[in-house]
Amino acid sequence: MIQVIFGRKGSGKTKRILDMANTSMKTAKGEIVFIDDDNRYMFDLRHEIRFVNAKDYKISSPDMFLGFLSGIVAANYDMNEMYVDGFLRLVEADINDLGPFFERLESLAASHDLRVIISTTAKTDEPPEYLKKYII
Repeated sequence: MIQVIFGRKGSGKTKRILDMANTSMKTAKGEIVFIDDDNRYMFDLRHEIRFVNAKDYKISSPDMFLGFLSGIVAANYDMNEMYVDGFLRLVEADINDLGPFFERLESLAASHDLRVIISTTAKTDEPPEYLKKYII
């Protein structure tokens, strides 16, 4: 399952995704990973949650990011949930062009019974059509 927190800068997306990750630790049956583009929020997460600074891996496209996520899933057979903050900064792409990426991510999540929660900053209040089904 994929869920997206979509909103303008300063609308509380990061606080919401951090709270979701920390709360999910109480009921998660497997590993939880939190991916961000810097170390700023590393200490806001419960210590059981694995934190990954994706900028350390020089990701520069949606395809590279999907490969990165696939590698994390492959290395953790009991992965349960994955949280991604600052998504558009990581993939360096326009949200309007990412429909195929989300289709492939949905396939990855479904085949590994994985919940993926993504926060993304918008320049507008209206998300692209393909993204509407994921917004929470």
